[in-house]
Amino acid sequence: MSIHPLAPYRQQVVPLFQRLWGATNMVVSSGQYDIRNLDGFVAVVEQQIVGVLSYVIKPDELEIISLDSLRPNQGIGSQLMHAAEQLAQEQQLQRIAVITTNDNLHALAFYQKRGYQIRAVFPDAVAKARAIKPEIPLVAENGLPIRDELQLAKKIQE
Repeated sequence: MSIHPLAPYRQQVVPLFQRLWGATNMVVSSGQYDIRNLDGFVAVVEQQIVGVLSYVIKPDELEIISLDSLRPNQGIGSQLMHAAEQLAQEQQLQRIAVITTNDNLHALAFYQKRGYQIRAVFPDAVAKARAIKPEIPLVAENGLPIRDELQLAKKIQE
């Protein structure tokens, strides 16, 4: 597996993102983002994209907008996260942040195992996002209602 900047793979990533997220845009408490305009990384195996991480850089912070692994439990997400953390360190940013929803128990565990801590909870934030992006479901595949957003963060620099 190799990790590459997203930009040269954008034409492949856009339809993949549409399939995974129902559109090219992401709506979270921190703003609205379109994958067609985001920087990021792709994980590639045998010339096939197996993972994507998109981000925005803000003052003192790299915010992960999306992280998708197409082959679970093979270290793809971990390698993409490592690339993002390395970039944040090179850019001398203070931290990395990510927002996920209350139903995404896998993501909550994934980030916390890597040293991320819950920094903020945004009650009913998904209702606001759903007003902009109605394709966001009301209930997750695991049966949990999708209502709140949680921001997790990890310090990179002291």
